[in-house]
Amino acid sequence: MAEQVALVIGGILGGLLLLLLLLIGVSCCLWKRLRALFTYEELPGTEAVSSSQGNKICSPDARTQASRPPGVPFVVPPSIQSRDWVPLSSGEWAQAPQDPCPAPELLPQATNSSFGGTCVVGTINPELYKFPEDQSETDFPEGCLGRLWFSVEYQQEAERLLVGLIRAQRLQAPSETCSPLVKLHLLPDERRFLQSKTKRRTASPQFDEHFIFQVSSKSVAQRVLRFSVYHVDKQRKHQLLGQVLFPLKKETLAGDCRHIIWRDLEAESLEPPSEFGDLQFCLSYNDCLNRLTVVVLRAKGLQLQEDMSFVSVFVKVSLMNHNKFVKSKKTSAVLGSASPVYSETFSFRVDPAELDTASLSLTVLQSTGEDRSHELGRVVVGPYMYARGKELEHWNEMLSKPKELVRRWHVLCCTTEL
Repeated sequence: MAEQVALVIGGILGGLLLLLLLLIGVSCCLWKRLRALFTYEELPGTEAVSSSQGNKICSPDARTQASRPPGVPFVVPPSIQSRDWVPLSSGEWAQAPQDPCPAPELLPQATNSSFGGTCVVGTINPELYKFPEDQSETDFPEGCLGRLWFSVEYQQEAERLLVGLIRAQRLQAPSETCSPLVKLHLLPDERRFLQSKTKRRTASPQFDEHFIFQVSSKSVAQRVLRFSVYHVDKQRKHQLLGQVLFPLKKETLAGDCRHIIWRDLEAESLEPPSEFGDLQFCLSYNDCLNRLTVVVLRAKGLQLQEDMSFVSVFVKVSLMNHNKFVKSKKTSAVLGSASPVYSETFSFRVDPAELDTASLSLTVLQSTGEDRSHELGRVVVGPYMYARGKELEHWNEMLSKPKELVRRWHVLCCTTEL
């Protein structure tokens, strides 16, 4: 009985030993195949860079050119960190070795690279994050008295003009500190006005106030908004810093929507008006386009015929050449004001050779009904052949400053005095 048990135990141990040998043999075969699969051969020039070389700055000439022998199916570098995958001729993919000195064309570029006009992956193109510069915030002309931002909206059904006073910048106060306020007039009504709150000790106040004028839809296009900016001193006296005149044209009020506008302050003319009144306009000549531009701004001190029941004033701009009529244009008519505001632009085509013989005649007319008009005054600007004094200076300054608007006041003269 004991011998049978020993035989059984010996058979089991022998079987386990054979099974163990079989497993060892299979493992050795698998290991050899895996080693044959993952064997590699380093190419010339692909030695691993030591840690001491990683901090050195290499020039583009220090790069080594590596080539793969045709017998090597793929290349496995010593370290697989920071490697890019590259395709092989056999259709497989392998990781290329990291060059200690990257090529200049692979360095991050701020501009577009040569790969189809796109940027290198992983870099930031700052051009995509640039916002268009707001010229109203930075472009302040020399001698600017300040800039005012406001909004205008007209509600047709309610016949209400909504004016928003937003802010001002760079106000020129007579003292070190500035305490501004703004008065709003709807011309030609000089008696009634609305007033903002006083902002203490700031030359760039933020108002954010809203005002309402009740005005009919028939006359709103004939009205002018005037913003008068004052400095309030310690004795609470108001000193005028400048004003903005904004004609309410139909184009501005169209659409029943809010229009945000900015204008530079203008100094109030302290000179008394002349006998027949004064006219302010701008001249500009573009020598590239052969274009003469006239901007009729406003008039003041006009001697209107008060006996007329219907009073409207407009300006007629005529281009002359050798005292011969060439072309004329008219502004819109402004009702019931001896100081109308127009701010309308007209252009004429004038060749450079004609500038010595051309002239401009600006005539202020008052409608008298039945398609008739009464002349209130006239001013002629041009070369020495046709003008003298300020009118000649205005013309010469226009020619000396091409493409710039030259603005001046001119005295109106009676027709018999021309």
